[in-house]
Amino acid sequence: MGKNITKINHETIGLIYGFLGVLGFSGTLPATRIAVTNFDPIVVGLGRAVIAAAFAIVLLRLTRQPIPHRQYWKSLGIIVGGVIIGFPLLSAWAMQQLPASHGAIVTGILPLATAIVAALRMGEKPSLGFWIASFLGSMTIVTFALIEGNGTIQFADIFLIVAVIAAAFGYAEGGELAKTLGGWQVICWALVLSAPILIIPVTVVVLQKGISASPYAWLGFGYVSIISMFLGFFAWYRGLAIGGIARVSQIQLLQPFLSILLSALFLGEKITYLMICTALIVVISVAIGRKQPIQIN
Repeated sequence: MGKNITKINHETIGLIYGFLGVLGFSGTLPATRIAVTNFDPIVVGLGRAVIAAAFAIVLLRLTRQPIPHRQYWKSLGIIVGGVIIGFPLLSAWAMQQLPASHGAIVTGILPLATAIVAALRMGEKPSLGFWIASFLGSMTIVTFALIEGNGTIQFADIFLIVAVIAAAFGYAEGGELAKTLGGWQVICWALVLSAPILIIPVTVVVLQKGISASPYAWLGFGYVSIISMFLGFFAWYRGLAIGGIARVSQIQLLQPFLSILLSALFLGEKITYLMICTALIVVISVAIGRKQPIQIN
């Protein structure tokens, strides 16, 4: 009985942290869409990590965190490639061509991708019911993308799909490493590790094109730098570590719905019945998947 209560509490707490992370991430594509109206995608995609790294350095020094042991550097490298370089840069390019609401729904396949990576790399074993629910939500999103693209996947959708694959590895690896280093420590060290590399292309683009932008674009860039790239991961990695990667990652199926609302509010994008129906089916799949058992080794 006591073990079951502890398990339930861990799952619930993990889901709460995960939901807080999703709330922060929900504004990522709308904010990116706003930022790329004035900024180069490289500045938006990679520059956010440079800004976030400055905050990470301060926090790590104030709390006197020890440098991670060499055995964790490979995992940190995967995180850098996935959520600091891969997803931000590819999604920034895609947002130059697609509405944020469209991009939000396409990236809804991320929870399934994360669950697959968790199963392959971390040994988590979701039940058949979990996979069916995840597959239902993901295929609904793919169908939406095909309808929006008149029967074909748009080129920008390919960027988003590759971005999703990159993020899935970064999420799963980060959630696993957070069990050892802690959630906020993982993203902070990954940012510090990547900063010396990313500052080079960002500086080159800034010198070539400048950084003149509207206050609205600066606000979007500030959001992806501080919330999407920094604070959001504090809660997200903590949730993945506590509640299990496959389980908590499914909360992100709610993100398309939240992002659509933000896109309508701040970008004036039209919410269609197709979007609403797609989001509702995704929400239902989350509810079903939430009740399915997952074995965590």
